[in-house]
Amino acid sequence: MCGGVRESERVSVVPAPQRGLTRGRALAGVAVGCLVLVLLGVGVLTGFGPQLALDTAASHLFYVGDAPPVWLHDLLGAETAPGLTVVRLALLAPVVVWLLVRRAWWSAAWVTVAMVTIGPLTSLLKDGFDRVRPQFAGGGARLHTLSFPSGHSSGIATLVVVVLVLAWPLLTRALRRLALALGLLAVVLVGLGRMWQGVHYLTDVLGGWALGTAWALALALVFDAFPGGRAALPRSRAVEA
Repeated sequence: MCGGVRESERVSVVPAPQRGLTRGRALAGVAVGCLVLVLLGVGVLTGFGPQLALDTAASHLFYVGDAPPVWLHDLLGAETAPGLTVVRLALLAPVVVWLLVRRAWWSAAWVTVAMVTIGPLTSLLKDGFDRVRPQFAGGGARLHTLSFPSGHSSGIATLVVVVLVLAWPLLTRALRRLALALGLLAVVLVGLGRMWQGVHYLTDVLGGWALGTAWALALALVFDAFPGGRAALPRSRAVEA
């Protein structure tokens, strides 16, 4: 055993140039995510006209109405549930336990920190930007919490990035493509679902996606969670390079 992982499960160390390329791409993702979040946030704070007009138009386009059928209300609630903190923690708690059993301490720490901190970070930013929820003539959802960035969107983006990075060394190329497609679908559905419910503007959702992605990637860099790092799972010999 080595760090709780059987030697038979290990393969050769990831070459330094490949690791450097992966980390460079992740750093670029962090930079782009932060830039998008800042630009949208500045638009919110300054009341940038074109951005506000786009938000208003998109809100009225996607909103399902003040009195949707019960089945649609319940469907949207279920669709957006993965963005909730309690759901994310429940989904990944077994994964953390599995990592602890394998004595993958760094992996368990990275997953836990990412999942636990994205909620408070989003709330802190909401307080700073102080944006009210979309308002509709017929009442709308009437939530009294703040709007930018979307907590559901940042939460699902963090969840998907963490799962993808963690599972990447274990997946074949075909499964990686499938996992990436399913992850993107989940992110889009949760974000759009919040707009269908009438509780977020388009830029709230975009800002949440940018925040969650950047935060998860930044923590992956800090904990060294990419293939070959101390917080990465070893790759099986059966998995393609």
